[in-house]
Amino acid sequence: MLLPLQCFRFASLPLSAPWKTLRMPITRSSSRSLATKAQSSNSQLNPASAPSFDASESEVPASARKKRVRRAVEINGEKTKKEVSDQRLDGLPDIEEFAYNKVKESTAKKISIVEPPENWEVVLEGIKEMRCSADAPVDTKGCEKAGSLLPPRERRFAVLVSSLLSSQTKDEVTHGAVQRLSEKGLLDADAIVRTDEGTIAKLIYPVGFYQRKAQYMKKVAQICLEKYEGDIPSSLDGLLALPGVGPKMAHLVMIIGWDNVQGICVDTHVHRISNRLGWVFRPGTRQKTLTPEETRVSLQTWLPKDEWAPINPLLVGFGQTVCTPLRPKCGICGINKLCPSAFKESSSPNSKSKKPNKSKRS
Repeated sequence: MLLPLQCFRFASLPLSAPWKTLRMPITRSSSRSLATKAQSSNSQLNPASAPSFDASESEVPASARKKRVRRAVEINGEKTKKEVSDQRLDGLPDIEEFAYNKVKESTAKKISIVEPPENWEVVLEGIKEMRCSADAPVDTKGCEKAGSLLPPRERRFAVLVSSLLSSQTKDEVTHGAVQRLSEKGLLDADAIVRTDEGTIAKLIYPVGFYQRKAQYMKKVAQICLEKYEGDIPSSLDGLLALPGVGPKMAHLVMIIGWDNVQGICVDTHVHRISNRLGWVFRPGTRQKTLTPEETRVSLQTWLPKDEWAPINPLLVGFGQTVCTPLRPKCGICGINKLCPSAFKESSSPNSKSKKPNKSKRS
């Protein structure tokens, strides 16, 4: 059946034509597949659902359409590579697999065979020697010190609350907030549930994101009351399911609250120092890790498990006193000859901009 002449005129319309989208004549349906014929017959019954025709699509040359196809293939190829990369990352030995999936345990151990960094034992002993004085804030005001005089059940909840407050907050500030909560009897799940959110927010101020953390405290306390009779979850998965609790907090609470080492607690200090020492790398590369969680996975591939629990307070204190974020004190560091980053970050990034401009002096 011959098509009307109007059908062939659409392809010759310029892109600037005022009518780019037109209704397809029903007679066009005779050249379509059976499925399209059924759709066209339905559109005759219901004109509002009739398919539209975009003239701009028919104007694209065949060569351009082929380029689009090649481009789509390339994009899909990139996605495939990314998925493979993600699978490799997931395949690295995560401590949760050791704890909760015995089927994958043997596979994870095979993958975890990684050559430890050179001289890591000497470096670790050097850091321990520098930390003998225990003069860092973490030694007296860290999360693990919360509720140290309380019975085990109450202490676990206090450590959980302290960990929740510690995110993006200095140990001294977190310690002060926990002290104020303790004075008001608010290191107990039932008491927190019965206290209004505004009161809690005022007590924990000025911890970072104090209002949001007050909300999390209320929710966590409610869950602990309903599901654990006022105690805290005894599994890593249970802790990670709580609002506002991430891997760093969960591993710390498991170690302190339950004396169960499920993984390394990696915060900003452990993340920074591990990269400065060249102890961790992104999967399959020699590049620095980008997140604390990547650092945790990388460390656990070679660091002996008996070092997993003490490595956090050790490196946190080292980061608070010697290997500081800005202007690390490499001159007094006992391992500066073994550190690949020694004296390379000895000044603040903004120090140059603070120098006086000689041309403006009077």
